[in-house]
Amino acid sequence: MGRAENHLPRRAFLTGAASLSGTLALSQETGVFDAVEAETESSETALRNISSFRMLDWRPYFDTLKNGAILSDIDSRALHYWSEDESIYKLYPTSVPMTADLTRKGRTKVVRKVVGPSWRPTPEMRKRNPEWPEFVGPGPDNPLGSHALYLSWTYYRIHGTHDTRKIGRRSSNGCIGLYNEQIAELYELTKVGTQVLLI
Repeated sequence: MGRAENHLPRRAFLTGAASLSGTLALSQETGVFDAVEAETESSETALRNISSFRMLDWRPYFDTLKNGAILSDIDSRALHYWSEDESIYKLYPTSVPMTADLTRKGRTKVVRKVVGPSWRPTPEMRKRNPEWPEFVGPGPDNPLGSHALYLSWTYYRIHGTHDTRKIGRRSSNGCIGLYNEQIAELYELTKVGTQVLLI
């Protein structure tokens, strides 16, 4: 590699690589993640899937870490998890609700955990999409992916997805979605009673 190429700024290289691959890039010096989907040639004004999020401290959001804590930030499309003893911290990219009216914010908790969840569209979803099936069992066609954490709010879940294009986007009907590999990890870390805050 020539001397001129060595002077390419690290940040510019990471941003360019993320744009080309559509994957997460991590700048270890700043602790900032950038998820960028390459802009399509067909539209100069196409909205890109861009989110930028940082590692956070739990203290501004929770009084205690009893039972562990999940913070889901709708704006940055990031989910943070802290274990009760503070030995584990995880940060995941997520899908978030498509519109403000589908978004619920506030405090809740995990009330049920399911591997291979079934899915039934809510009555409101069926009104908006009458062509949707009334029931989908576990498997590759299930919108809840491989694992689901059911919250104390009716119809709201933190779950996986088989459609990886949804992660990092405003693409859900109200739930928070993760890659299947990451919801499987979060599933193992959480328990019934884990506190959840959506902001």
